[in-house]
Amino acid sequence: MTIQISEIAKLPTRFGEFYIQSFKEEDKEHLCIFKGEFQKEVNVRIHSECLTGDVLSSLKCDCGEQLEFSLNYIQEHGGMVIYLRQEGRGIGLFNKINAYALQDKGFNTIEANHQLGFKADERSYEIVEFILKYYGISKINLLTNNPQKLESLKDKIHLRVPILIEANRFNKDYLEIKHTQMGHLN
Repeated sequence: MTIQISEIAKLPTRFGEFYIQSFKEEDKEHLCIFKGEFQKEVNVRIHSECLTGDVLSSLKCDCGEQLEFSLNYIQEHGGMVIYLRQEGRGIGLFNKINAYALQDKGFNTIEANHQLGFKADERSYEIVEFILKYYGISKINLLTNNPQKLESLKDKIHLRVPILIEANRFNKDYLEIKHTQMGHLN
């Protein structure tokens, strides 16, 4: 796997001032948004792209709120957000919108993915190992509720930092499915 790495640039945001760097893996361009010196254990959020939640502030999921929580946390405590370009739990934007349409018809998030011929979660985290090694990071405090991320990086995790987001009337069932059927933690 050939990975291209961009230069580092400053990124002032409404959350604070960060640095940003891109890692190009074939047709996917991932981002690292970071602040501070990397200490013994680095605070890390692995965030998969969610255009509807991250950019459009969709209330159907908690993705945008998780990203905001993480950027605020990194601003205050230092660390890194690794923003992976694997939209819709890895099924892509087009299929994600089709899954949304199925959810509008009564299917839950997992059933909708299955109806489209996908697993509940198609994401992978191999690039994360490369990125952490690139920055010389061997131990992380992982900001997550996702057991798949915990399992894929178990050798690197010092501790888990939970991300607590309050449910709303649009994502209450979605969050419950993530908890009861996908094993997401609180």
